[in-house]
Amino acid sequence: MPTTSTRLIALDIDGTLLPPGAHHTDVPSDQITNAIKVLLNNGVAVALASGRMFPGTVHIGKHLGITLPLICQQGASIHELDGSVKTRFGIDQTIARELVAFAKAEGWPYSWFDAERYLISEHTDASQYFADVSGITLEVHSDPQQSGIMPTGIDIISTPEDSNSVYQQLEKRYGSRLQLLNFQRVTVAHAPEATKGLAVAALADTLGIAQADVLAIGDSVNDESMLHWAGHSAAPAHCDPYARAAANEILQGDGVEGVAALLSTIAARVSGA
Repeated sequence: MPTTSTRLIALDIDGTLLPPGAHHTDVPSDQITNAIKVLLNNGVAVALASGRMFPGTVHIGKHLGITLPLICQQGASIHELDGSVKTRFGIDQTIARELVAFAKAEGWPYSWFDAERYLISEHTDASQYFADVSGITLEVHSDPQQSGIMPTGIDIISTPEDSNSVYQQLEKRYGSRLQLLNFQRVTVAHAPEATKGLAVAALADTLGIAQADVLAIGDSVNDESMLHWAGHSAAPAHCDPYARAAANEILQGDGVEGVAALLSTIAARVSGA
């Protein structure tokens, strides 16, 4: 259980505020929404830290009444609520083109995206899902790297059987020169500075909040860094192995019931209810 001094709560969206399989237009449940409203009214800062791009993140942020900058693309871009880019981390251009060459040589579709546009070499279910939850239009481009976009991220889209091998090959080749995320079908590459953990740490510093007073909640590999960094961290029962290993607490219940219960408990405590 978080300490009584929790002053900042950093929340993932998909699989954390929204249950697995939720429609991309869904918003958090009334229980979660009301708990966050109580937290905000009682001086607890609440931030969103998502893999989504800005439009899909701000959709949830506005619903919840969150006013802090939105951490998007695992921290590769951080936006003010009006959409302006506060922070952006681009991938080294030489490495970016090497990643494209690798994907082409292996025959895998790949994406090339920045803080506003998402280009894909060919349409896939995985790329369509990301475009949908991000609230952006997927653009199919035969050579995305020729678009003039300076990428904040590159996805290599393989299969559940092959993605771990793709991740391992790139990890061996680039090490600390890239931030790599090993999802079930997609290997995501960002700049080394682009992590939720670093973004939440910077936000806490700006707000004058100690690490010990930060709670992070997330369910997946892209949440691992903030779960490790926060003074206390929690993950829902369905979380992946990366989040499970990083979190201090595994929440009970189906879907996001455990997240709702934890937020409600903290809200009741800070409001004296």
